[in-house]
Amino acid sequence: MLELKNISKIFNPGTEDEKKALDNITTTIKDGDFISIIGANGAGKSTLFNAICGSFLTDSGSIILNGRDITMLPEYKRAKSIGRLFQDPMKGSAPNMSIEENLALAAGKGGWLSSVSKADKDTFREKLSLLGMGLENRMKQQVGLLSGGQRQALTLLMATVNAPELLLLDEHTAALDPATAEKVLEITKNTVAEKHITCLMITHNMQSALDLGNRTIMMNHGRIIFDTEGAERKKLTVQDLLTQFKKAAGEDLDNDRMLLS
Repeated sequence: MLELKNISKIFNPGTEDEKKALDNITTTIKDGDFISIIGANGAGKSTLFNAICGSFLTDSGSIILNGRDITMLPEYKRAKSIGRLFQDPMKGSAPNMSIEENLALAAGKGGWLSSVSKADKDTFREKLSLLGMGLENRMKQQVGLLSGGQRQALTLLMATVNAPELLLLDEHTAALDPATAEKVLEITKNTVAEKHITCLMITHNMQSALDLGNRTIMMNHGRIIFDTEGAERKKLTVQDLLTQFKKAAGEDLDNDRMLLS
């Protein structure tokens, strides 16, 4: 379970560039939740992920992960419990290392194949085969030679090879073509469900925000302005989300990327 209590963050305080990026956010993410997060550019979605990961210290509030206060914990120590995928497929894997070496690194083997047993390699091959991309037959190939979709699927596998306590997906399919994005989303759903991983996923696609997972959160100007799950969520349409945005924000949603998706 992840608890966020009164999380706030102001960048460049006291200057003309001052920006309140997170505004007193309080919410609880239950074990096994798969939450879709939507909002326009600058709503605070990625900033919230950065706060959870420890990319910066918040100005106030606390972050509790499975009963442990990680508010002041350095980012590299949080990384042992928190997996994250970015929008850019080039992040999250080492391009000059092979697929096998990347998986060894993710599995805690230090990237050294000498420390990987035959059983480990068989496990890697089995997990790669589940991606349906033929990567199990290319384990010696450098990751930098893979397509964006293949790298993103591999990065997802790396982030979950040792199931994290929390998985953060930061628009991880946005840079992919529609067909590949759909495939990676399907792999995501299956992986999260199979390993019962608690997951937060940022998306710009409002229909996906209603279709994927069990809960939808809408952000605006660093605040959570709408939070829905269960039977209420199942009845919602994209138009309902737009109506809720206007009701909570006091203005129409003006974001071409979200509206056109």
